[in-house]
Amino acid sequence: MVMSFRVSELQVLLGFAGRNKSGRKHELLAKALQLLKSGCSPAVQMKIKELYRRRFPRKILTPSDLSMLHIQAGQLPSATALTQGTVCHLPYEHGAAAVPAALLPPVPVLGPKHETDVQHLSPPVHPVHPDVKMKRLPFYDVYDELIKPTTLASTNSQRFEEAHFTFALTPQQVQQILTSRLAAAFCECHHSLASFSLLLLRFCLCETSCPQEDYFPPNLFVKVNGKLCPLPGYLPPTKNGAEPKRPSRPVNITPLARLSATVPNTIVVNWSSEFGRNYSLSVYLVKQLTSVTLLQKLRAKGIRNPDHSRALIKEKLTADPDSEIATTSLRVSLMCPLGKMRLIVPCRAITCTHLQCFDAALYLQMNEKKPTWTCPVCDKKAPYDNLIIDGLFMEILNSCTDCDEIQFMEDGSWCPMRPKKENQEVCQTSAFSGIEADGWFSSAASSLYTVSSEGKNSSEGKKKVEVIDLTLDSSSDEEEPPAKKQCPVSSMALP
Repeated sequence: MVMSFRVSELQVLLGFAGRNKSGRKHELLAKALQLLKSGCSPAVQMKIKELYRRRFPRKILTPSDLSMLHIQAGQLPSATALTQGTVCHLPYEHGAAAVPAALLPPVPVLGPKHETDVQHLSPPVHPVHPDVKMKRLPFYDVYDELIKPTTLASTNSQRFEEAHFTFALTPQQVQQILTSRLAAAFCECHHSLASFSLLLLRFCLCETSCPQEDYFPPNLFVKVNGKLCPLPGYLPPTKNGAEPKRPSRPVNITPLARLSATVPNTIVVNWSSEFGRNYSLSVYLVKQLTSVTLLQKLRAKGIRNPDHSRALIKEKLTADPDSEIATTSLRVSLMCPLGKMRLIVPCRAITCTHLQCFDAALYLQMNEKKPTWTCPVCDKKAPYDNLIIDGLFMEILNSCTDCDEIQFMEDGSWCPMRPKKENQEVCQTSAFSGIEADGWFSSAASSLYTVSSEGKNSSEGKKKVEVIDLTLDSSSDEEEPPAKKQCPVSSMALP
């Protein structure tokens, strides 16, 4: 059965078994035969039968025909025996049966060199599928893993490396992508509600210690089906002499992919090798989500109990016996630091230690455009899985609609902080009116005028200086004094 498979069936089989799917047909066939010799699982056996039925739907397999999957190592017929002989004897459980070669599916002819490759198949130097886990992306739900994380290992000492990969789509996967395209084209509100099925190409460091973020190899070039794949642009360098770096995000290769169940897709990767550092490549079929969907999922998670925030307030306002300064109140704004608007869905990360919240809808919209997942209050990481809606702030926003700032007390209670501009204006107006009513300003000006006049009479011999009278604009009820007076003393100003 395996010998009759085409390239696409061999790739599907090897990908299902977690083996490397790259290479020419004779290499793929050698890997598939090696998979059988090493003993395959029942799931792989079922996959072989399924692919064979798709390959030859008219041929009816009897239970005795299917028993050939239990062949042990050393019992597989060689390629020369299948091609040179007219009758092929296959080991069945219920006795050997002679099957004419004309009834068998066509078998590819392998040369002597390729037969040697099949018999002496050496394991790869580097692990093809290391235990690398990619970090989950909030805006994507993974449907299928088309290429498992595969090592981009250095094969020689050259500066630039090249690797080839292939993956095939099933008819269901092709139909899924096409259906999502049609739904998006005819959906009026697809910008906010519709979801798309995409093919994502992801790179990361070949590390198994923890889930890895997207990380591009240096000097990376990718071709999908012979067409150059656009990659995210370089970020501005953080310091002089630093090597430019691309932002950490996946690459959408759906526009370049062949949406066909019969023709496989090819990926060619070129990058610069680095000593002691390897990278990993993987391809996924995903469903793209929107910020509206994530907000609905966040609401469905529930709202944090208001008592949790009250306990946090009491903890912050508890007097420290070793400190001479005690904080008795805490002021918090009801405005979102992102949009400078009143909060609607107040949230923050469970790892944040501050009480100030930000609006969940704005935060998700910003990360949909440019995913940074950084808290706008403390600049620490605030991933989607750590977000929580604050129940206490929800109560405050619903009960207090006429102020933008509140003050928390030591016992966890709060009070609104309304603006005092009107009160200040009233105080300033009344104080100024009182000054004019008491006549203090006029008396002070008159006293200054008197002092200046007396100084003139007592110090006739001193050098005279020009003094501008400050009482001209004091009051319209008084008589207009002289415009200028010569005074021997220096200029004086009202306090």
